[in-house]
Amino acid sequence: MMASNEDHPHGDETVGVPITCDNWRNKQLNEAKDKIWSEIKRCFDIEENRRDHCLKLAGKLLRGFRTFLSTTFLRDTEGTFVDAELPSKYASLISPKEWETFKSKRKTQEFKSVSETNRQRASSPAYPYRKGRVGYGRLEQSILTKENSSETSLPAHVLWKEARVGKDGKIKEDVQQIFEKCETLSQSIVPYEDTDCRSILSRALDVPEYSGRVRGKGFGITQKSLNIKKQKTPSNKELQQTLEALKAEVLELRKERERDRAAGFKDTSDKDSINCNFQPTIPEGISPCHLYLARPTYRMVGKGKVHNNLGELLHTKPLPTGSLKVSVDIALEKDALLPHPDDVSDATLLGDAIGSFVAWPTDLIIVGYETPTKSKAKDKGIAREIESVASQKEIPVAKKTEISKRTGAKKKNPSKYRACLHTYLETTDISDGCVRLIPMDGAIFGFEYAEPLGKEDFDQILYHTQLSVGVINTYMRYLYDKLMGPRGLEQRFSFLNPMKTNLTEMIRKPDEVRTYVVERFMADTDREKLFFLPFNTGDGGHWLLVAINPFKEIVYYLDSLHKDWTTYPAMKTIVDTIIQTVRAQRKIQVPKRKANNITWNRVECPRQRNNIDCGYYTLRFMKETLLMDRTDIPSDYFDEYRCAYYSKDQLDEIKEELCQFIIELQVL
Repeated sequence: MMASNEDHPHGDETVGVPITCDNWRNKQLNEAKDKIWSEIKRCFDIEENRRDHCLKLAGKLLRGFRTFLSTTFLRDTEGTFVDAELPSKYASLISPKEWETFKSKRKTQEFKSVSETNRQRASSPAYPYRKGRVGYGRLEQSILTKENSSETSLPAHVLWKEARVGKDGKIKEDVQQIFEKCETLSQSIVPYEDTDCRSILSRALDVPEYSGRVRGKGFGITQKSLNIKKQKTPSNKELQQTLEALKAEVLELRKERERDRAAGFKDTSDKDSINCNFQPTIPEGISPCHLYLARPTYRMVGKGKVHNNLGELLHTKPLPTGSLKVSVDIALEKDALLPHPDDVSDATLLGDAIGSFVAWPTDLIIVGYETPTKSKAKDKGIAREIESVASQKEIPVAKKTEISKRTGAKKKNPSKYRACLHTYLETTDISDGCVRLIPMDGAIFGFEYAEPLGKEDFDQILYHTQLSVGVINTYMRYLYDKLMGPRGLEQRFSFLNPMKTNLTEMIRKPDEVRTYVVERFMADTDREKLFFLPFNTGDGGHWLLVAINPFKEIVYYLDSLHKDWTTYPAMKTIVDTIIQTVRAQRKIQVPKRKANNITWNRVECPRQRNNIDCGYYTLRFMKETLLMDRTDIPSDYFDEYRCAYYSKDQLDEIKEELCQFIIELQVL
């Protein structure tokens, strides 16, 4: 290194940094650093914003040079200190005074202690870097190129793991554990509740986050260069204030909605003053509804129509408080006791009230989910609602580029609806063990029922844990309402209920599984249709997607763990048997030698990187297939959605859609 003026033996005017410099950040070195930067720019074409990196590298080279001098000239083969003279080859760079000062510092006990500590730490790192002279930057670029990824960078923990893979391709167990912990943390962190300013990798390693660098990104990469801003950890008081503000906002929105609904109603008769049982949460007038009872279990017992009008009377008498007038059309449980017995007709059972009016508690009425009746058209089995869609002009599929652009657009607030749902739940009795019911139309799974969602199910969406069958079914209703219905896709796609077709049911009740699936397949035998079966290994296990085209006898197998169907032989046996049964009922003749020729295609779909994401991947597979409107799934997956794995934003998109849909259903 260059010597300072006062120490240089020749009186050179060159400004330099002495080898005795212990603090590279010393402001007295600014002039020397400016000179070094000028020399670098004179020799290389380099941008000004790389100045800090180059000067840090210069400081690193200075430390390396000092280590070289100490190892080469001041230690013997056994590591013992040697009082050597100034090497003649460096006499033009180092003054005699500098050399003596340098030697004296190297002889101190303090230096020896620090040197030994650093030597031991460097010789046995907990998670050694295993890519030799290949830096993080080149390693990252090679991975992105190999995967043909459109991303510009990799998450720090992914790059950290890849840097610790040996030539044999094996990963040590402790490195894999840290990586899986990072994956779990990256998905479970809720943005609006995160108070830890450390990176995902630092949290998993349980080490502090140093300013001036980004762990897992290599030398020269800083938080400033990546535009990473540390957020101030909010206090408990600030968090409480935020929560109270959100609650107040939700309450005000509810009041405003009620005022808007009530604004359109006027007292038009003296009857209005008799009964004030009008409910703003239920549409005004007459609406189809489902009737529920809460005891001994919460279940649907009938169907009818609810009359929600100001001044409504029941047999010339006021309605009981908290109840509305209901006409009973269908009794699913004829022996169910009426919540309010009818004094006029002496009816006490639901079956006795068919065709008449009764009072029903408002909180046990669910509006707007009337099952469509069967059409009398020639195409048997097509619901009236579906028939009307089929009679319309075919809706063209969006161009592939438009699909990619639409699905790839980033939202300004990716956790908007999750935060809103979180606030809603804080004001309900969900945390006390109560549940909410998501009505499932008979057209979705072939039978009508209500899907219960409790605190555990909502927590899965909010905090990214393994998905339950309730959440999976709710998202399928979302796909049915938001994608299949508006685009007329009911003619080409359908769902199988995973509760009736998981591995446990296939082993314990194979006949019931076969009967259910065969009936679903036989309802549409005159057209090609793809049936989605989110398959679960049972008891809350792994989720994967089995998509079945019974018309062509093709089964598409999409497993985010990249296993094949031989892992679950019971599932394959039952699916093959079902397809053969449908073939027989359709009276399709095939040679005996081809009776078992059912095509199974293993699709190279995106791969999950932890043990949590399988449910989210399964939901995206169904959504992307519907967006492409294709009943055939390519073996290497769709070009528009092909990737090595789904990003956090892509998985968050599923959670946002679920939260928004649940809020819109107004079941909370």
